[in-house]
Amino acid sequence: MSGPDGADIINTFNGKPATLSLGTGELSPVIEQRLLGLPEGTRTTFALAAGEAFGQRNPELVQWVARKLLNELGGANEPYQVGDVVQFPTPDGMGQYAGSVQQVKSDGEAVLFDFNHPLAGQPVVFEVFVIGAL
Repeated sequence: MSGPDGADIINTFNGKPATLSLGTGELSPVIEQRLLGLPEGTRTTFALAAGEAFGQRNPELVQWVARKLLNELGGANEPYQVGDVVQFPTPDGMGQYAGSVQQVKSDGEAVLFDFNHPLAGQPVVFEVFVIGAL
């Protein structure tokens, strides 16, 4: 998979092949639909328009999180820096989601996180070679 600049995001062609499980949420539904039904031996590339693979950027997913809450979630005294990726528990405690640090208030009392997927709103190119299907 490559991003809008053509640089590889993920490349398994020069190493061990990736094993993908369809229908498990491992891949976006749009990518899964492109893979369904491809016969073994198929090598193809498909371009996905901006936002098609990972959704559009949602400005509401850029949020300030109070240091008090971060401390309660286990990040006590964590020196957050722009670019850090932080895992948060889902409300039911059964999973996680990530946010990337965009800004830290000068007083340290809050951190601005972007909870959008890093590729949200971006076009991507996905190249695949199907070597087998179970």
